Amino acid sequence: MTVLLLVLPLLGCLAVLGLPPKRAAAFGVAVTSATLATALLMAATFDYHRSGFAQFSVNAPWIPLIDLRIHLGVDGISLPLVVLTALLCALCAGYLARPSGQPERPRALVALLLLTEVGMLGTFVALNLLLFFVFFEVVLVPMYAVIAGWGGQRRAAAARQFILYTLLGSGVLLVGLLLLYSRTSTMDMVVLVGRAGTGLSHGVQVLGFLLIAGGLAVKVPVWPLHSWLPDAHTQAPTVGSVLLAGVLLKMGTYGMVRIAVPMLPEGAVALAPALGALGVAGIVYAALACLAQRDLKRLIAFSSVGHMGFVLLGIATLTPVGINAALLGNIAHGLITGLLFFLVGGIAQRYGSTDIDRIGGGLLAKAPRLGSLLVFAAVASLGLPGLAGFWGEMLAMLSAFRPAGGLNPALYLVFLAVAGLGTVLTAAYFLVMLRRVAQGVVPPRWTAERFGDVTAREWVAWTPLLVLVLAIGLWPRIVLGVTDGAVRVLLRGG
Repeated sequence: MTVLLLVLPLLGCLAVLGLPPKRAAAFGVAVTSATLATALLMAATFDYHRSGFAQFSVNAPWIPLIDLRIHLGVDGISLPLVVLTALLCALCAGYLARPSGQPERPRALVALLLLTEVGMLGTFVALNLLLFFVFFEVVLVPMYAVIAGWGGQRRAAAARQFILYTLLGSGVLLVGLLLLYSRTSTMDMVVLVGRAGTGLSHGVQVLGFLLIAGGLAVKVPVWPLHSWLPDAHTQAPTVGSVLLAGVLLKMGTYGMVRIAVPMLPEGAVALAPALGALGVAGIVYAALACLAQRDLKRLIAFSSVGHMGFVLLGIATLTPVGINAALLGNIAHGLITGLLFFLVGGIAQRYGSTDIDRIGGGLLAKAPRLGSLLVFAAVASLGLPGLAGFWGEMLAMLSAFRPAGGLNPALYLVFLAVAGLGTVLTAAYFLVMLRRVAQGVVPPRWTAERFGDVTAREWVAWTPLLVLVLAIGLWPRIVLGVTDGAVRVLLRGG
């Protein structure tokens, strides 16, 4: 089943190039829907009592000369991300299939999105370090092409910045993975987790963690390595922004949880305070940057830096509560920010701009359903209790009260205080945005304009995200019940 999860979008990527352009979007919907059905079948047949161990495994020879194997599998850490990825890709394909949303060169765009899906899903199911790196890299070129080919006016510069930053991070990551292999003679992630750093000196663990976490930090992105993100989000087409925020950023934090923390525990203890400091610095920096933004897409892009800061804080505590908070925060951010970018895409289609001053307010009066959805997504993103965004951030701050042994409790209380300030600033910039976009009267320049409210196809694309944001907010066990057992196995070394 794991192989089918990767083969479906890969074959679809090749097949769509031979179809008539008018059928490309519908074919993309069919392929991504079949992939989503496979992911849901995996979730339905997954043994949740053994969530700490890989299921649906494939372990076949790859390069026998150096004992490399194609090792794939899904456990409680990767399963929620697999389902999230398949869901967002299916919704993006459905969004492209709207009568009013047909893109230029549809075959190429659908093929690139399907290839991106292969890389994202492969990253989450790979259980071999080199295979993980290969899938990690597969994502970069198609996403670069999506931004450069279908983005905004400054798309070329944004795409170049994206590829240069992420390739630099990948180079550092590869050096760290090779260092780990040179000292252990294996790239099997299950074996390395079971060893939990045994046989590795303290210096090697610290250097390895620095290289691996540092390379992954570019993809998160960790402040101050974030500067590629706002331009990439702002210039990318709606589906590119949704996948960038909803999945690609999670690949970095997933790698930290899957590789860096359990395989290099002494390095994790040594560098976790620095990781936590960068995380909370990013929370405050992003909130202040959001208060200064005049473009909706750019505001949401900067907000992602802040939300991922909470994920980093959870990881930096090195506790089961903190790691679970990070994994739940990943899922919540993917759902909420994916919804926000969908909504902003709808606003841009109607107003012809995402400039806040040009929109001028009155969205609730002009398009009440669209405005109400924007309000819902914004309050979910600021962490309103009862919605998905609340739990990851609250649990991350809670875990800072009691970090793992070997970490300075007083320092983590400072992190907690700074993160608390960040939550206040987050509420401030979202409420300011809603006041300037959703509330107030319709500006005179828009009163004579006629554009519809939320369409039926938009409801189809957005309703699953709405339902999941509410469901996880009311019952976080939907995610935590899957991840907790796997996290505890990971932290105690398999």
